[in-house]
Amino acid sequence: MDWAEKYRPRRLEDLVGNSAAIRQMVEWAQSWSRDKKPLILYGKPGTGKTSSAHALANEMQWDVIELNASDQRTKGVIEKVAGSSSLTASLSGASQKLILLDEADNLQGTADRGGARAIIDVIKNARQPVILVANDLYGLSSELRSRCDTVQFRALPARSIVPRLRYICSAEGIDCEEAALRELAESAGGDIRAAVNMLYASALGREHLTVKEVHTSGKDQRSSIFDLVSAVFGSPAGEELMRISYEVDETPDTIEQWLEANIHHLKDQEMVAEGYSALSRSDEYIGYTYRNQYYTLWRYATALMVLGVSAAADGKGIHARIMPPARWRKMGTYRKQKTLRLGLTQKLSSGLHMPREEFRDTYMSPLSMLVDHDPLHYAREFSLDVDELNLILQDRARSQEVVKKVQAMEREAEKERVSEEKESRRKKERAAKQEKPERAEEQPVERPASASREEKVEAPEKSQKTLFDGF
Repeated sequence: MDWAEKYRPRRLEDLVGNSAAIRQMVEWAQSWSRDKKPLILYGKPGTGKTSSAHALANEMQWDVIELNASDQRTKGVIEKVAGSSSLTASLSGASQKLILLDEADNLQGTADRGGARAIIDVIKNARQPVILVANDLYGLSSELRSRCDTVQFRALPARSIVPRLRYICSAEGIDCEEAALRELAESAGGDIRAAVNMLYASALGREHLTVKEVHTSGKDQRSSIFDLVSAVFGSPAGEELMRISYEVDETPDTIEQWLEANIHHLKDQEMVAEGYSALSRSDEYIGYTYRNQYYTLWRYATALMVLGVSAAADGKGIHARIMPPARWRKMGTYRKQKTLRLGLTQKLSSGLHMPREEFRDTYMSPLSMLVDHDPLHYAREFSLDVDELNLILQDRARSQEVVKKVQAMEREAEKERVSEEKESRRKKERAAKQEKPERAEEQPVERPASASREEKVEAPEKSQKTLFDGF
């Protein structure tokens, strides 16, 4: 077993750093009720988010139901595993079950189709505590973020990582120099899991570890696209900019889209025009590359866009949030709408017991007119949410009002059902109490035959004894 898993914290007191985040989680768990919002734990990898959730569940004696990116997180799977678990009590006798969705910001592609919508449904109906874990908070939809409370986990300083590495060395019987521990902690970049993995790789087969024997390549420190965009609008030299661009794990056409999405941050129109000129020239080389399959031209495309936009920015820097390309957001919206349409037609066709294609081609328009005439009835009949009803009505405000009425009616019906069940139980209890004494009066006391014979035999003896005593 690797040391990162072997020495994973099992208790909250074993966690390293982020004490404010841990305290917020504990307060949430101790006061948890069905009215509490779920938590989103977000921050860089290796800062203890998932370990904190498991440690919290262990401290609270909760069961854990976990789904991560290695699972196929389709709508059906999430509803079957997390959805049913969030509505039912624990079989082991635990007071609650923690529904833990790891890497929630990686819900994408066909493998996770419908997963984001299913998570929102789970959160709305959950009767158990729910925690989501994400590296990028803004990788989650705004609707999902609005339904949760956020807890930020920050990168750990090297001085906090060193004691943990020292403890592991002591537990494994390894004599490690203090300088080697500091080197490992500093090269981890705030990722304690990376630091433990590097220690494991360095100490393998050794009983004594010096700073010279720390030969790991360290945590992957390649620059991200955010680093590159910041550098382009900042003031690094040309060689440094090109170095960062080569470290970014993105193709030139993707880099171009990121730069174009943020070029409006340039304050002067002439600067914007100069930046677009560099991007357009770079785009020509990207086009040549794809047409001729001659990828050597990519280096020229990268140099033109990076150095050209940097020259236009003139080192003024970027003083706003770096945004992804707008076309990506539009594509994401289109995919969401497509998934929503597929789910809606499937729900309606299933309710009407007909093939989805036939319903879509023949009956969708007539049903839409019926829904528009009486949306409350059909929203209840088919259990439509706001997005699904809005897809039919094309009026979000009206859809929200209708769904609120449906939810109010469902709550009222639930209260009446609970009240009727209580009244029914009370009637049964009263009937049982009244029936018990009546049965006791009606049932004759049966005496065994042997007892009757004994009484008959003993009667004369008792009479003679009494007569004798009279004399």
